[in-house]
This record gives sequence, structure tokens and C-alpha cells, in this order.
Amino acid sequence: MTAPPNSALAYSPDAATGAAPAVLAVRQLRLTDFRNYRQLRLDCGPEPIVLVGANGAGKTNLLEALSFLAPGRGLRRARLDEVARRSRASEPDAAAWAVAATLDTPEGRLAIGTGLEAARSEGSLRRAVRIDGRPAQSQTALGLHVAAVWLTPQFDRLFLDGPGERRRFLDRLVTALHPEHAGNVAAYENALRQRARLLGEGNRDPHWYTALEDTMARHGVALAAARADTVHRLDAAARLGIGPFPRAALAMAGEVDGWVATMAALDVEDRLRGELAASRLRDGEAGTTSCGPHRSDLAVRHLDLDLPAAEGSTGQQKAVLVSIALAHARLVALSRGRAPLLLLDEIAAHLDAERRAALFDEVVALSVQCWMTGTDAELFAPLAGRAQVLRVADGSIVAT
Repeated sequence: MTAPPNSALAYSPDAATGAAPAVLAVRQLRLTDFRNYRQLRLDCGPEPIVLVGANGAGKTNLLEALSFLAPGRGLRRARLDEVARRSRASEPDAAAWAVAATLDTPEGRLAIGTGLEAARSEGSLRRAVRIDGRPAQSQTALGLHVAAVWLTPQFDRLFLDGPGERRRFLDRLVTALHPEHAGNVAAYENALRQRARLLGEGNRDPHWYTALEDTMARHGVALAAARADTVHRLDAAARLGIGPFPRAALAMAGEVDGWVATMAALDVEDRLRGELAASRLRDGEAGTTSCGPHRSDLAVRHLDLDLPAAEGSTGQQKAVLVSIALAHARLVALSRGRAPLLLLDEIAAHLDAERRAALFDEVVALSVQCWMTGTDAELFAPLAGRAQVLRVADGSIVAT
């Protein structure tokens, strides 16, 4: 299953394209100096893939590599230099890393590569993206081709932790439906940080603030509108429920979200600009920006229990999360003509046998390529004959 690639970023498909399936599937994954993988080539079918192995073997690292095929910082939200392989004492540490994949898409065979590589300026590194061998201007281009959604054990506290985690989870769902959303989030957050720095320095130049607040208003309203659209549509899908998984209700909660629901977009932009300008002194004293979509929250309710999701048990919260992820996969498949890649880390935890079987049946019915990890292969027995099962051990992979 392993073979040394010449350059994962430079890889292009070498197989005939054939008829384009109405699915999104990784058919070959190539890693170079990524986490505990020095070099890896993994050939896959379009069916669900189960990765089994001991803790620390590298299962989650593979899911993280796949998550970099979509825009963003990956499922661990790691700094790019943290992703590079840490070698043994006898080998030099890697600095650059690369992830490349050959995909089946409804449009045909596609090659995508991304990774950290040397920039033109001496001594610096940058994230590069290539689509079919051609450089892309930014990672936002990935969202035009790949939608990926993941659930990890860290999400088990999603409804209990602060709103920042829920916003990040939501923004991943939004980007799968609105590929431009990741760019709007990045532009807004960059302007937000620059404004905070000016406030912290005591800078009173109104021209700087006006420019930054205009950027925040334009991109902030665009991202809030995309969130509102996604949550409205996902709420309708999640209220239906899927098999034994609970029905859920979703809504946006926040000042700007209320404006977006009742006002025209240009009027919301004007109002946000006005609020930001009026709050400069107060924000400077408080050390925070008091108004904007960065203060929004995602409200989720367990409809079958008629409770906020946060008040359910750990298992009930996990079931709500899986229900939302499956409803979202259906929604993306209907909207974009392809289901997203589903990356489910240690998904069997907190799911009983009935829900595990229902999850497996749903991902097969959706024709979604779902990557699942676990330490116990027996938990995935209902997928026998319907999934590719691979054993992961110390940076190598073998079929079982």
C-alpha cells in the first residue's frame, strides 16, 4: 500500500478518466513528510473506508491529511509548521510537507495537491495549492471541488463549550454549500485582528478604522448571510431525523443575525459600519470588538427530548451531532450534486449497536465516501462487504 512519491504536490492522475460518477471520492492519497508518514501512497475505492489500529498509529493523521483537501486549517486547526513530520534522531526533521489526492468527481477525474513549501523569499514557507498541476491563487479554490465535514472526539463537548467552537463547526458546514464562505471568514477575521491591534496601540487615525470596518462590514454580512441560509436549510433537513438518530432544530443567535433576518444586506452593512465606528472607544477600553458576526452562536435543540442539546447526556449529544452531519451530507448532495467527504474519528464511541448500524446504512445509501477510524474492528462488522477495511500501524497501511 505504500510507495515513495516523487513529489506529492506535482502529482497528476495517470489513469483514464472514464465516465464521471455522481460522487466525490478519493481514489489515491499521497503524503510526504506529513505527521508520522514519511511517504505514503494509498489507493482507494469509492466505498466507505475504515481505518483500524492502536491509539497513536496514525489513523487521525490520515483524516487530518484528507481535511487539508478542503479550505481551512484542517481538523486539528494546527499551525502549518506543526504538521510536518517529526523524525527519529538519526534523520533530519522535515520542514515542508505535502498532501495530494486523485479524486473522482461528477465532472471527472481531478488531481489536487496542497502543502507547505518554500516561498520565493529566502527562508520562508507558505501553503501552496495546485489543481490538476496548476497553481491556485489561494486555498479557497479547494472549496470549488472538495467539501469535507468531520466529527472528532473533541466535538463531544461542542454544545457545552463556548460559541467559538460552534461557529467553527458551522463554518465548515457552510463552506460545503458556499465555497466562497471560507474566504469571507478569513478576510473578516484578518480585519478584526488588525482593528484590535490598532485599538490596543491607542491609534486614533480614523482612516485606518474606516477601511478596516468597511472590510468587516462587507465580508461580515456576506458570511452571516451564508450562515443564515445554511442553517435555515439544514434546520429543515435535521428536523426530519434519520432512523434512530434524533430530530434536531438549528437557529442562529446573535445581534447581526437578527439584522440579517429582517433587513436588506446593504442596510445591514451600513448598520454594522455605524456600530463599529461608534464603539471604538468602548472596544478599546474593553479590549474586544463588541459587535459583529464573530459574536454569533449556533443554537441546537434536541427535538425528541424537547431540550437544548447541551442538556442531553453525552450519548444523546453525540447522536444529535451525527444526525446533523448526516442531514448536512444529504443537503450537500442535493445542492451540489455530490455528497461531501465525511471524516468520522472514533465514531463508534457513545453510539449503541442500533445507531452504529443505522450510520453505516446511511453512508452507504448516500454513496458518500466516509472515512471512519476505530481501535476495534468488530464495531464495524455491519459494514462487511460494503467498505474497505485497512489496518494502520506506525505509518504504514495494509488491507485486512
